[in-house]
Amino acid sequence: MAQIQIKNVAKTFGAYQALHSIDLTIADQEFMVLLGASGCGKTTLLRIIAGLESATTGEVWIGERRVDHLPPRDRGIAMVFQNYAVFPHLTVFENIGFGLRMQKMPEAEVKRRVERTATLMHIEQLLKRYSGELSGGQRQRVAVARALAMEPDVILMDEPLSNLDALLRLEMRAELKGVLAESKTTAIYVTHDQVEAMSLADRISVMHQGHIVQSASPIEVYRNPAARFVASFIGNPPMNFLPATPAGGGTWTVAGEHFQGPKTDAAGLDFAIRPEDVTPSETGLPATVRLVEPLGAHLLVTFAVDGHPFRAVLDSERVIQPGERMRLAPQKGRIRWFHPETTQAVS
Repeated sequence: MAQIQIKNVAKTFGAYQALHSIDLTIADQEFMVLLGASGCGKTTLLRIIAGLESATTGEVWIGERRVDHLPPRDRGIAMVFQNYAVFPHLTVFENIGFGLRMQKMPEAEVKRRVERTATLMHIEQLLKRYSGELSGGQRQRVAVARALAMEPDVILMDEPLSNLDALLRLEMRAELKGVLAESKTTAIYVTHDQVEAMSLADRISVMHQGHIVQSASPIEVYRNPAARFVASFIGNPPMNFLPATPAGGGTWTVAGEHFQGPKTDAAGLDFAIRPEDVTPSETGLPATVRLVEPLGAHLLVTFAVDGHPFRAVLDSERVIQPGERMRLAPQKGRIRWFHPETTQAVS
């Protein structure tokens, strides 16, 4: 079993604290994505799990073994890097089998594993070619196949698709998820791309300034963000926020309109709604159109609501002009509330 437990892991670089007391359990065969902006600590955490970086405090367990004192080769892991790290002077077969031969594995077993993983990654026809002759997408497949050939307990991936163009990323995402499910390997995947995270993950851990802000399923992170940072980071365009003042009895005033919300003694809250969860209506938030951006099947419309920017995703068949005034009705079940000082969700 390759359950991973990260217990109270912290990391400092001089006076800079990169990670703050991280606690995270990743289930056997789970696909976990660490998602966050550059500098949030996600790659540092991955490198600590890999053994490429040591934690200042804390423990890392894989299965029943504590591994934070072990070198990378003894942790039962394989890693796929952003820059592929394939050898251009070796054939695809030799690249995939490189780690196996370093372990002095019998040649028959090397051949079996190389051919199996090459078939999984749809590159079996490329085994005799040199990796320097391959496209970026093909080299990325070789890198993943090389990691899988080691039959690791855990596979770690550090933004492995970021160097591919959009179409190749889409293709590789679909293949990668299927291959890892078939290989029954526990996976940790680092990215700043929320689309990758949402499409690949069994669970997403959103990181911000060295903390895990929320760890949950993709749909839970999207629909029920635990903090304002998550709400603003996940989604394109992100959630809209408007100030709300109490009107008593759990009723809140937003842009002159009343909405039922949490019963709390807070002097104010942030009202939040996703752009796709509002519709033009006879009643609702008073809005003035500022910008209309056609996006094929939809329009992305930027409004001004009570002096605040507010975006809505509307049907492209609507004719909307800058300066037009209308009302926008939020779906009641989609409204979220955040405390303006703690930035945490309020229910």
